[in-house]
Amino acid sequence: MKIAIGSDHAGLTLKRALLASVLKGLDIVDLGTDSRHAVDYPDIGHRLAKSVASGQYERGILICGTGIGMAMTANKTCGIRAANCSDTYSAEMSVRHNDANVLCLGSRTLGPALAERIVKVWLNTQFDGGRHAERVNKIELCS
Repeated sequence: MKIAIGSDHAGLTLKRALLASVLKGLDIVDLGTDSRHAVDYPDIGHRLAKSVASGQYERGILICGTGIGMAMTANKTCGIRAANCSDTYSAEMSVRHNDANVLCLGSRTLGPALAERIVKVWLNTQFDGGRHAERVNKIELCS
């Protein structure tokens, strides 16, 4: 699975921790930022969302202070189903029932150990399909 990851300056430390642990050895491309200097999270969020929606990457992970801004940004892109998760159950269900293709995390709301568990569950969960596919199709009504 090809995965894109991106963060703003607030999410940089958590992103680096995930890249060095649970994401180590996977097919990952880092779409920024590489600096603690302030950047606008929508720039990173849109870049990653467009790359996942185009099929360049199968899934994406976005990190900012709370995960909220990244989720709001990513969900503006047709074909993206971004879920802001702060526990493993939500991460699992976001994929099983909603076919989430972008995971958003908050670096100021999650510790690294919990974030690692959330990412591991999210990456190892498959979409259930069936009745959930019809609902996901309704989400995909893009204008």
